[in-house]
Amino acid sequence: MVYAKAPFAGPEAVLAYLSRYTHRVAISNRRLITFDETGVTFRYKDFRRDGCDRQQIMTLAVDEFIRRFLLHVLPRGFHRIRHYGLLAGSARKTSLALARELLHVAAPVDDGTPGEQDDFRPPCPCCGGRMIVIEVFERWRQPRGPPDAPATNRETAS
Repeated sequence: MVYAKAPFAGPEAVLAYLSRYTHRVAISNRRLITFDETGVTFRYKDFRRDGCDRQQIMTLAVDEFIRRFLLHVLPRGFHRIRHYGLLAGSARKTSLALARELLHVAAPVDDGTPGEQDDFRPPCPCCGGRMIVIEVFERWRQPRGPPDAPATNRETAS
């Protein structure tokens, strides 16, 4: 049995929604802010908003949080999309080529460089994106400010 309703925003919106869940769990540990016997507070993205308003914080009662989380756990005997169907290992290359052709999307260019190293920087608190290093300070040294500008309104002794 499948629960499916017609997509209002078209197939691209459905694909964007499904792509958020094919390779990861519904919520990661870094999105959990606090939890105790009264509730769970976590960070989430509201895709209907733009900019800094996209990152939201929600607190749910423990039983409601568990109920919502379990909606994303597959029943016994079911397979995740990445292990079966379009993204199955045996037919992945041909299926992805066909999907790209149908969606009119060019294949990504592989420049042969190795993948990026694990990045342990915290995400941007506004958008959740990768932070950019502006400056690196030496350990055990205080960062200096710019040199003082020469005073232009000093009285000169005559």
